[in-house]
Amino acid sequence: MNPAERIALGTTGLAVTRLGLGTAPLGGLFAPVTDAGARRTAERAYAAGLRFFDTAPLYGHGLAEERLGRALGGKPRSEFVLATKVGRLLRAGAPPDPSQFHDGKPFYKVTSPLNPVFDFTYDGVMRSVEESLRRLGLDRLDILHIHDPDEHYVEALRGAYPALDRLRSDGAIAAVGVGMNQTEMLARLARAARFDCFLVAGRYSLLDQTALRELLPLCLERRIAVIVGGVYNSGILADPRAGATFDYVPAPAGVIERAQRLQAACRRHGVPLKAAALQFPLGHPAVASVLIGCRSAGEVEENVRLFRTEIPTELWEQLRRDGLIPEAAPGPRSEAAR
Repeated sequence: MNPAERIALGTTGLAVTRLGLGTAPLGGLFAPVTDAGARRTAERAYAAGLRFFDTAPLYGHGLAEERLGRALGGKPRSEFVLATKVGRLLRAGAPPDPSQFHDGKPFYKVTSPLNPVFDFTYDGVMRSVEESLRRLGLDRLDILHIHDPDEHYVEALRGAYPALDRLRSDGAIAAVGVGMNQTEMLARLARAARFDCFLVAGRYSLLDQTALRELLPLCLERRIAVIVGGVYNSGILADPRAGATFDYVPAPAGVIERAQRLQAACRRHGVPLKAAALQFPLGHPAVASVLIGCRSAGEVEENVRLFRTEIPTELWEQLRRDGLIPEAAPGPRSEAAR
């Protein structure tokens, strides 16, 4: 697959690359990253032809937006598509969000006087947009996602969505989306309002095809473009060993065993597990792009190489026969079959 291939993002008029850069690691997710390292990572992605960048105020409590903005600041603005998110404001003196901790340790390894505070109100969203633009140092955004409204469905629809719909109507942004780690609420939202795209994290991967049952067919029907994040399910599909992380926390034994079976099947076909994990979501016609979260230029180079790896159709057939992916899950076509 060509990571720099451009594809229309639904009906938005935007064209994103098949492979995009997610920036949670540039905000210190799981491990700290230096300013210089973050810049090298983003610039290596750009040099590799990636032109789709996704960030959020949550990532490093503003640090990822600041670092991404510095890396992209000298690039032609018309050349790339930029997404960030609303629903959390960063405020000094706010108590830490317990959902961003596991076993007493924060997911983001940063030192910041700011903590995220949920705010899905109309005014809160407008403030969030202004603050993101300041951190990024850029003049406009292309996509705004409502971020993690799991416990805030009504507020997201009555507050955040009207604000984003207004920005879209005014031409300030091109697309309104939602980014979540679940599919059920995304399906509800798809039926409740006009969304252009959804960012689905971890729910359409080699380990978890929850999105296949309802969400992906619904998005095809409603012409909602799907962006898939979390293709390694927080790390386990990069290295399925004891102690690996699944959905941000240590993986249970059954998940590790299934990931190891996937790895063994891939090895029989001479394919790295990571290559299969990267390419699998793009087999579904609803999926426009896959995001990779990298913390170094070397990881960018590795993921680009894996994305280009030729995968025989026999592997996807084998995974179906072994019950490791559903019969209904389409495998990406090989380059030779295109």
